[in-house]
Amino acid sequence: MKNKNSQDTRPEVLDDGPLKYAPVNEHGVVFLFARMLKRLGISSVDKIGAGFPDCIAYKKTGKEEKKLRIEFEHKSKNFELHNHDPKKCDMIVCWEHNWPNAPKHLEIIELRDYFGLGFNVWIQPVNNDWKNEISRINYSKEWSVAKSAHKKDLILMYHNSPDKCIKDLFYLADNVFLAKGKEWEGDPSAYIRRVCHLDAPIFLEDLQNHRILKTAGFIRASMQGRKKATEYWPYLYDMIIKRNPSLKKILKKYSPENY
Repeated sequence: MKNKNSQDTRPEVLDDGPLKYAPVNEHGVVFLFARMLKRLGISSVDKIGAGFPDCIAYKKTGKEEKKLRIEFEHKSKNFELHNHDPKKCDMIVCWEHNWPNAPKHLEIIELRDYFGLGFNVWIQPVNNDWKNEISRINYSKEWSVAKSAHKKDLILMYHNSPDKCIKDLFYLADNVFLAKGKEWEGDPSAYIRRVCHLDAPIFLEDLQNHRILKTAGFIRASMQGRKKATEYWPYLYDMIIKRNPSLKKILKKYSPENY
């Protein structure tokens, strides 16, 4: 078995970006930040250093400039892991925002969002108690999702036994937050919106009999948990379109070449 950290793998490509590939550490985030000041609305930078916070910069607000204490992180959650004091910081600039319960006053800039890198695909089970609820969602609805999911990601809702099939597709209308005052309080949530309903569902048996999909982690996990399925999306997409050709136009933006 090949090591996942070997040279056989590489980060996402940044089309027309100042870096060829997506950052894999904080240094790459700092480099992108320096090349993207205008896009981020930063008017000037006083200092960048190793101490917390990493950067002191200014942002125009009307005729004045607002001072910003900025911390760079590869992933926003690292801010908490590094035991930084959120009261001494105004903004986190990161490649990936994966900290759903970040303090509200912290502005979090996710650089990944600026490069149109597409979306991830998730397969998520729906238990019998929630099947009627999921079928009624047409616009925005708060729903429990994978904590690593992002705005614009695609969710394939798998209806558990007795249906045992994927029959609803949704996308995340915003980034993940921690639900409060709900039955799933503290669970990562986001507002989801319907993409389409599959009149011809994709059944578990179909997935288990597919020469590639049968090896996927979500199959080995018996379709339980919120599993990332991005690398298998070309096969899932092909199966969905073949069975539901009328959805080709609706799903065009989610065609595999767009992620």
